[in-house]
Amino acid sequence: MTDRHARSDLPGGLVALTERMPGVRSVAIGVWVRAGSVHEEREEMGVSHLLEHMVFKGTSRRSARDLALALERLGGSLDAYTTREHTSYQARVLDEHADTALDVLADLVLGPLLRAEDLDLEREVVLEEISTVEDTPDDQVFDLHALQMWGDHPYGYPVLGTRDSVGRMTSGAVRNAHTRSYRSPNLIIAAAGSVDHAWFVDRVSSLFGDAPSGGANGVVPPLPAVAPERCWIERDSAQTHIVIGAPSIPHGDPRRYAMVLLSSAFGGGMSSRLFQRVREELGLAYSVFSYQSFYAGAGVCGTYVGTRPEWADRAESVVMEELGQLAAAGLTVEELADAKGQVKGQLVLSLESSGARLHRLASTALFNEPFRTVEEVMAEVDAVSPEEIASLSAQFHAPDLQHVLRLGPVSDSDSNRIG
Repeated sequence: MTDRHARSDLPGGLVALTERMPGVRSVAIGVWVRAGSVHEEREEMGVSHLLEHMVFKGTSRRSARDLALALERLGGSLDAYTTREHTSYQARVLDEHADTALDVLADLVLGPLLRAEDLDLEREVVLEEISTVEDTPDDQVFDLHALQMWGDHPYGYPVLGTRDSVGRMTSGAVRNAHTRSYRSPNLIIAAAGSVDHAWFVDRVSSLFGDAPSGGANGVVPPLPAVAPERCWIERDSAQTHIVIGAPSIPHGDPRRYAMVLLSSAFGGGMSSRLFQRVREELGLAYSVFSYQSFYAGAGVCGTYVGTRPEWADRAESVVMEELGQLAAAGLTVEELADAKGQVKGQLVLSLESSGARLHRLASTALFNEPFRTVEEVMAEVDAVSPEEIASLSAQFHAPDLQHVLRLGPVSDSDSNRIG
């Protein structure tokens, strides 16, 4: 790494990363744990997310209120989230309060009480969170599509779990999840902003050095071969929500930048093919876009469109038509050039945020990849050729490869209805 980016591998497997940002007075600090829904058994779906909630209920040194006040009284913030492959705890503070933020994060990660009486209360909070998703069909449709596409593989598990799995979760299961995953080989601690690497490594060694050792998570079960299908799930709603997508490449695949360019040109903004055709030309939807997700073992390339039930057939048909044209011919030279400009601009603009730099920094360790400067990434983007785009389009965007899921009102004649 450069003098602004540094990595130290500490005893026990701990990784400490920093990116110094001259001219800022703040620092964003995060702890990533390799613990997510991909590491769960089916009967304990959602345990990683529930554990993320439970650590905030108190530690051996701080009550739940003390944790809430510790950084807020300093003008800082404290947050957390869980994904399919990791859990993250993050703080953002003035640089003079970086030591306090690190201490709070270490307390949360290594010293939670995980009391049975707290689980009964927090379980209800998570069940309410599940209800929120169920009441937000344009969120829920992505979970349902993942289940359709990945089958019994943990990539198809909802990160929040289900009502049944969360409802029967025991405090013992939560404690076991903490013991199993919150150990030094699974911990990545990173900071971006006004931070000195030597100081950071010293404090990480002191605060996290006693983390339990042991084996690391990260092995993804073999991916199933699930045949593409079209499914309808009936819901009483004003719109029909449609996701059309297929498995694609993992995060470590060097073709990732080409896939990002494809997604940008196809449905990444107002100038994209999907927006111009589906919304501007035909007026079939307010929201239509393409998306990419890259995991350690696989990826997803997909399209979302929300439309009136009576227009759902037409909207799906148009998206499939556009996918067919993309798979057959790729992008034009002009489209590829425009996509490169868009992606490079978005990259530079996003990195004005210490939070975005923190996530980018941590991802290098999460996916065991070398750190690349902004200039190196932009050079990779510029190097993508029309031939590479055409090859990927044919491989992943052909209509007959797509898993299609509709969520919304359907008629009795729809034979593939489920739910």
